[in-house]
Amino acid sequence: MKLLDPRGFGLMCATVAVGTGLVVAGCSSSIHGTATANQVEASAYRTEMASSSAAATSSQKAAAQAKAISDNCTPFRGTTSVAVTKYNEFVDAHDANAPDQEAKRDTAAQTLEDAAKTVEGRVNTSGDALPTDLAQKFSAYVAAARTLASESRKMTYTAPVGALNDASKRVNDALNVARDACSAR
Repeated sequence: MKLLDPRGFGLMCATVAVGTGLVVAGCSSSIHGTATANQVEASAYRTEMASSSAAATSSQKAAAQAKAISDNCTPFRGTTSVAVTKYNEFVDAHDANAPDQEAKRDTAAQTLEDAAKTVEGRVNTSGDALPTDLAQKFSAYVAAARTLASESRKMTYTAPVGALNDASKRVNDALNVARDACSAR
């Protein structure tokens, strides 16, 4: 028995493959015309994508706002309470005409300045993500703290205390307003 000739077998396989391809190609049909988009579906798709994009943007804004509120409100009490403590220590020393009242005055003024600078820095870092009303409340505290620091630096035992007391009241009011606004969020 003789085995198949490899060249003949390869030629036969190639012939069968070409024939099969011609049959398949001959049985297919093509569609004539111009491709057009379904305008209703295209419009619905564009609307859905715009809505999805708007939702993503809104979600990002909400997350940025929540972070800005937290970044400002959470440390506010701690930052300002140190200034309040140092200021109260100065007032006690001043009222008692204590020998360290000038040192406590200078420490209180510097601590008030530091607190104002810290709060202002956080507000600036937050930018537009921080709600405007809250940024204004923090800015009011910053201005009041700087005024109180300035008035504190002017104090001696014999100096009139009216301007210092007014500045102190403004700081207390600004602190309470900002703390209340933070608590409400």
